[in-house]
Amino acid sequence: MDKNAIRKFATFARSELIQKVSQKALEFGISEENTSFTDKKVFTDEPLTNTEKTQLQALIKKIEEQGYNQVIEEVAYTWFNRFIALRFMEVNGYLPSHIRVFTDECDNLNPEILQEAINLQFENMDFEKVYELKEKSSDEELFKYLLILQCNDLNQYLPEMFQKINDYTELLLPDNLLRKDSIIDKMITEIPNEDWTEQVEIIGWLYQYYNEELKDKVFSDLKKNKKITKEKIPAATQLFTPDWIVRYMVDNSLGRLWLEGHPSSELKSKLEYFIEESDQEDDVKNQLNKIRAEYSKLIPQEIKCIDPCMGSGHVLSYLFDVLVMIYESYGIQKREAVASIIQNNLYGLDIDDRAGQLSYFSIMMKACQYDKRFLSRGINHNIYSIKESKNLSPLLIKIFTDGDNELENNLNKLIDQLKDAKQYGSLITVNSVNFELLKNRLNELENNRDILLSEQTINEFEGLINIGEILSGKYDIVVTNPPYMGTSNANGKLSEFLKKNYGVSKNDLFAAFIERCIMFSKNKCYYSMITQHSWMFLTSYEKLRNKLLESSTIICMAHLGTRAFEEIGGEVVQTTIFVNRKSKTPSYKSSFIKLTNYNTSLEKKQKVLEAIKSDSCDYFYETDQSNFEKIPGSPIAYWASDNVIKAFDNGKPIGNVLDVKQGLATADNNRFLRLWQEVDINKCKFNAKSSDELLQSQKKWIPYNKGGQRRQWYGNYDYLVNWEKDGFEIRNFVDKNGKLRSRPQNRDSYFKEAITWGLITSGGFSIRYRSYGGIHDVSGMSAFFNGSLDLYYGLGLMSTKLSDFIFKMLNPTINLQVGDFKNFPVIIHKTKINIVDELVKENIGISKSDWDSFETSWDFGKHPFINGEKTIEQSFNTWNQITQKRFKELKSNEEELNRIFIDIYGLSDEMDEFVDDKDITLYRADVKNDVKSFISYAVGCMMGRYSLDKDGLVYAGGEFNSSNYVSFTADRDGIIPISDDEYFDDDIVHRFIEFVKVIYGEDNLEDNLKFIANALGGKSHSRAVIRNYFIKDFYKDHVKLYKKRPIYWLFDSGKKNGFKCLIYMHRYKKDTIARIRTDYIHEQQSRYRTALADLENRLNDSEGAEKIKLEKERDSIQEKSREILSYEEKIHSLADEMIEIDLDDGVKNNYDIFKNVLAKI
Repeated sequence: MDKNAIRKFATFARSELIQKVSQKALEFGISEENTSFTDKKVFTDEPLTNTEKTQLQALIKKIEEQGYNQVIEEVAYTWFNRFIALRFMEVNGYLPSHIRVFTDECDNLNPEILQEAINLQFENMDFEKVYELKEKSSDEELFKYLLILQCNDLNQYLPEMFQKINDYTELLLPDNLLRKDSIIDKMITEIPNEDWTEQVEIIGWLYQYYNEELKDKVFSDLKKNKKITKEKIPAATQLFTPDWIVRYMVDNSLGRLWLEGHPSSELKSKLEYFIEESDQEDDVKNQLNKIRAEYSKLIPQEIKCIDPCMGSGHVLSYLFDVLVMIYESYGIQKREAVASIIQNNLYGLDIDDRAGQLSYFSIMMKACQYDKRFLSRGINHNIYSIKESKNLSPLLIKIFTDGDNELENNLNKLIDQLKDAKQYGSLITVNSVNFELLKNRLNELENNRDILLSEQTINEFEGLINIGEILSGKYDIVVTNPPYMGTSNANGKLSEFLKKNYGVSKNDLFAAFIERCIMFSKNKCYYSMITQHSWMFLTSYEKLRNKLLESSTIICMAHLGTRAFEEIGGEVVQTTIFVNRKSKTPSYKSSFIKLTNYNTSLEKKQKVLEAIKSDSCDYFYETDQSNFEKIPGSPIAYWASDNVIKAFDNGKPIGNVLDVKQGLATADNNRFLRLWQEVDINKCKFNAKSSDELLQSQKKWIPYNKGGQRRQWYGNYDYLVNWEKDGFEIRNFVDKNGKLRSRPQNRDSYFKEAITWGLITSGGFSIRYRSYGGIHDVSGMSAFFNGSLDLYYGLGLMSTKLSDFIFKMLNPTINLQVGDFKNFPVIIHKTKINIVDELVKENIGISKSDWDSFETSWDFGKHPFINGEKTIEQSFNTWNQITQKRFKELKSNEEELNRIFIDIYGLSDEMDEFVDDKDITLYRADVKNDVKSFISYAVGCMMGRYSLDKDGLVYAGGEFNSSNYVSFTADRDGIIPISDDEYFDDDIVHRFIEFVKVIYGEDNLEDNLKFIANALGGKSHSRAVIRNYFIKDFYKDHVKLYKKRPIYWLFDSGKKNGFKCLIYMHRYKKDTIARIRTDYIHEQQSRYRTALADLENRLNDSEGAEKIKLEKERDSIQEKSREILSYEEKIHSLADEMIEIDLDDGVKNNYDIFKNVLAKI
């Protein structure tokens, strides 16, 4: 199936139909701005027929009720639905007339219906009109007329799909449908013919891709905090289930039910995804034999199957296929089987009317596949889009019940339970309604045409009664792919419903549907679902897990992980397929296939088939689900070995031996947090041991542990928090109603040393030592010493391979919560404590040395190249040796810790001690990166941030002392020009070369500059390469290094590079802008004028190639001159304002003040 072609067509079709339907509406004077009635067409002044007037009035009324855009969308989709249905039927030969609607017998856009127009026998067909249009050769108009007649004719066969068209839908049928590149032409030419042939699956893909833009819009609105209304739930949650997943669910539920009661059936050989049951103990076999004795009494007509979230009907279609096989294996003919399946076996519900139509159509077409004359047989079905009862007035109810109190009581119960049915869908449980009574009354009404109720109203009652009865029923087989939507995104009404009715699963719709499917299932029968896998592990679903494990037996599971759906990338949506029996069978060995390590839907599919052929593969597991209860929280950790389970039995939860806590939630990080480089260093306190010590120091900013990148042992010291006056501002941060917004929780742990990890673990779990002096965040979760377990031992254990191995059992999602960490089993081996502590301390020291080697550390001393060597190349080689030595030592220590703890936990059969190089979170020397960092350090020395005469940070706020810079002087005003030539004494390239000279001497200058230029990747003269780097790339690198909070600001006139200079924000003064203007911009303008005058003189005396070269140079300088002239005006305006900045406001706020003259970041 060519899904790219299907997607391309469906997305085109939506935009094309909306546009064409809107144009058609405009023809009758209807637009988003105008919905007034007119009695003639706008563009032609042609008077409207009576029919058109009636249709137009209906359109206007509908727009008043639903809004213009909603109605246009609805009409566009209705025609899309009909076009694809007609195309499917004509390709497969299912049209009752046997005359093709869009094409001829060669499948060209040459409708056979046009050629056969005079031979058609459609009801109410106006033959005079047909003859007249044929005589005029008005093919387009005749085609539209016949198309409407064809749709109306199909109403008698497929009433749910082809409602009779006599309203505004007909009025808005687009024109020019037979032209090249029309929607019909593209449908025929772009989607391969074979994709339509006997593949109902294409209907589902067309539906999904048609809705893609709507879905994107819903999620875009979510980012703007717009909740998902009931109308948008289908678009937000619609996701077409891949065919192989549908087959897995059905083969192992419906297929299993039949095979276990009829083991000699040939059905098994036809079920590609059927999982053979694990070998069971004798007592389990005895329990199973009793269940299977009941299954053996089943006959095909009694097997009730439901998909309560049927979407476009993919699950129902395959249930149909398997049911046909079951009937045939029972000796029943296909034709008889088809009618029985529709009437007795298949039930489907969905809140989306569009999906309901397509699902109904898919099932009817599936029936046609087995019985070509099925549409003429008038078989009743059980496939419905859920309706609300709100439209039934008290008068209609009174007429229906006709004074019968019992009847009225039952009807009102049903109406009350279905009044918000579009909001809650199949999650509604209908109870205490006598459906037999209601259906008897329906039969009376249908046989008594003198009654005051219209046929439409009787149909409405009938639909509600049938839907209610399906919702109240119990089923042998429940199979579905439910909607995935967290309650945080749901509207208030739905959230309240879930809290009230689905307490243990209220966090997400998919989880609520797990509960609902258990309710739908008959005892000892099967329910199968594909859902997000979070219910298997998260603490918030522990009660749901317990409920499932108490009520059901997991038969088999394919744990898919990420990317099971081609349309969803990334790590967020992780799924699992499971098949459960609704009865608990103690000691039953369930089958699990672990597919989380495979990255595509196709790869997962292939691995499932391989596991079915050979369960000896290393991703196939068998386990008794009672083992899950031995692990805290009962996660569905099916791959946990006996030794891991023993560790949980014998060890202590780490939450019992360390204080594991979440930290501060500021409620506004932009307001209260800063990267440490942004603020005045004199207002910072990095090592306060208590709140009292901080108060006495009168400092404002202290370290804030916010999680951060994956890093082991030490690091991620990036952020500071405003904790001035014991956090007064944060502790009193309230909303407009006076409610506290911030959560300054667990304050007794503030300022203490800890071990800490990040909330997000997509790159693998990592944990670090955190020294005293700071506060931890809700995302920088931490564990503190409480007298029971040595912090270093705890850090050593949690830094081994065991942590990731076991945490993936407790919670393999990307968010590792405090509760998961608390449950980790700690086995303390007293004879190993000292050696573990020594290794851990050594690792912390190595990692700290690594972290402090870079200027982004507040304990940075000097650049690693300042190491006494005579050339930069030698300096780099020495640095390379240092980083390699650190790397090897840390890797060796980590592997030794792995050996120790693997032995303690007895897991040598499940893992080895070896650590991949990629998992060592230390820097390894890289010549390009290291040369760039050397250049950055040089700029820091130019600005006065660092000094060659002192280690560490020398100036970042306060009084500037020029005596700190003797070996290499800091720039006098903290303004350094970057230009394409050495126009200024403090030109950045000139100063950089001086810096290199001071460190390495003049003798090796050219070799050093060449080494730098080569490292930067330049191929021309070394000075030109270095200058080009400063002009084009230095600032990009600086912005990246400082996480879009640059401390050096680039004043930039624009793309022509007319003027650039750097300033150091900590040395900014209110006259800095004025100095840039007078000392640099004016000087640059003067130099441009001089250069232009010189070029003009040289041009007068030149010719040929020389003249062309000089003209290009002149044009370039003229462009720069014009650019700097415009830039000077902006600078002038700012200079006159004499703006002051407050470093406490941070880079983002201060940079924004000057955004019109600074480079964009």
